[in-house]
Amino acid sequence: MTRSAQTDRFVHDRLPPRAPELRHDLPELQFPDQVNLVERLLDGAAAKGWADRPLLRSPQVTFTYAEVRERVDRIANHLMHGLKLEPGNRVLLRGGNSIGMALSWLAVVKAGLIAVATMPLFRAAELSKVIDKAQPVAAICDARLLPELEQAQRAHPDVLQHVLRFNAPDDPQDLGALAARQPPRFTACPTAADDIALLAFTSGTTGAPKAVVHTHRDVLAACECWPRHVLKPTPDDVVTGSPPLAFTFGLGGLLLFPMWAGASIFYPDGPYNPESMVRQMRAHGVTTCYTAPTFYRQMAPHAQAIGIPSLRTCVSAGEALPDATRQLWKQATGIEMLDGIGATEMFHIFISSAGAAVRAGAIGKVVPGYQAKVVDGEGHEVPRGTMGQLAVIGPTGCRYMDDERQARYVPDGWNRPGDAFVQDADDYFHYQARDDDMIITAGYNVGGPEVEDCLLTHPAVAECGVIGKPDEARGMLIKAFVVLKPGHAGDAAMVKALQEHVKQTIAPYKYPREIEFMTALPRTETGKLQRFRLRQNT
Repeated sequence: MTRSAQTDRFVHDRLPPRAPELRHDLPELQFPDQVNLVERLLDGAAAKGWADRPLLRSPQVTFTYAEVRERVDRIANHLMHGLKLEPGNRVLLRGGNSIGMALSWLAVVKAGLIAVATMPLFRAAELSKVIDKAQPVAAICDARLLPELEQAQRAHPDVLQHVLRFNAPDDPQDLGALAARQPPRFTACPTAADDIALLAFTSGTTGAPKAVVHTHRDVLAACECWPRHVLKPTPDDVVTGSPPLAFTFGLGGLLLFPMWAGASIFYPDGPYNPESMVRQMRAHGVTTCYTAPTFYRQMAPHAQAIGIPSLRTCVSAGEALPDATRQLWKQATGIEMLDGIGATEMFHIFISSAGAAVRAGAIGKVVPGYQAKVVDGEGHEVPRGTMGQLAVIGPTGCRYMDDERQARYVPDGWNRPGDAFVQDADDYFHYQARDDDMIITAGYNVGGPEVEDCLLTHPAVAECGVIGKPDEARGMLIKAFVVLKPGHAGDAAMVKALQEHVKQTIAPYKYPREIEFMTALPRTETGKLQRFRLRQNT
């Protein structure tokens, strides 16, 4: 075993005792015991002839692989020599999809630090939970998103010691300006393959955040599975989309997988709408798009009217893809959507099919490198055509940092993402539903109890229950059942007040689009909320 380069052992010491079984059966999954994923993907681009090819694009600027490497190296030098950080330290990243965010992530991981990317819409309360769990020493934040982070930092002055900003070009403290003073070359931290690259936070049904641990080996394995065997990107691809880099769906699709292929990524200026996204895709020659079914549905009429002649691959993930949306997009563009299911816990997609292999109503077949089956409550595989719980095994797997929920996700070496599936006689997997209380709305994962906790802080709310309601446009929408305190009226004004309260307290996309007032909530004799009865009312 190669010795770990991460001298800060905070995450290593909190790895779960019940780890998933990892399988690296394919030749392309054989990695050296010492490997740094950014060194391999970015520094290794020159040897493949990609140094002068474009990598990161925006409406204003394009950087080649060589230019990105220089900027990443300068930032890494500032982190390690300017701030004196230590391999294994956690660095919180906060920003939307931009060149600055991508450069920061790459520099953090190349330096042997652990990237902790957070959703750009997170409020101070949510950031505080991440800080409590990950104990980041430093943060790198888009200058436009500083206020909420600074509020969270004030509550954790002894933990979060350094806050750097980017996208502040006229500020002498901008990360780009600070990094420009550093040497243009940085020797990648000699990380062991099993050293930690990132902590990915995922919303849970309890509302308490779970930190998923992924190693350098995990990320490289993910690059060698779905992209190689299903997506099949080329160096001529120009990739764009909407999932944030804080999601592993976005991190893979909109940064790491294109780098693996020698392709480039276009980050549109935000905020954008369906029409402006289509226009930017056309103007910049985008060939590959990642987004959720909701956004494809909204883009379809604009794509049909405006046209995107360069587009050839459209990846849908993050929520179930309705066949009506698939057909609407195919009618608008002529492109058969590439569906897939993955999980933050597994890093990315493990069931998918493309092109002629697509079958109506099915997500697809298991991705080479993984194995999947449908099991009953005891872990026994059920007959084909029978609904059960999905179980997956492969080169990546779930490792929650310091979380008792690990045993539920990995009860027997196999990963249980929490989805109900049916596998047919031809090995296609058909998604049925989530088997927990996660709400997946327009590609975002929202834990119902987190919204409940927020609503309960409003002075008019006595109790509440939150569920996901099936919705054709969004996949699911968030619906709240609310019991008001005496003296408050359940009218339209109250609905708006409660929605605004949620928007101002936690990320705005988590607000309930429907609110139903009740005199009492259904509960068990022991007081537990019976969400299944609430779902029966939708």
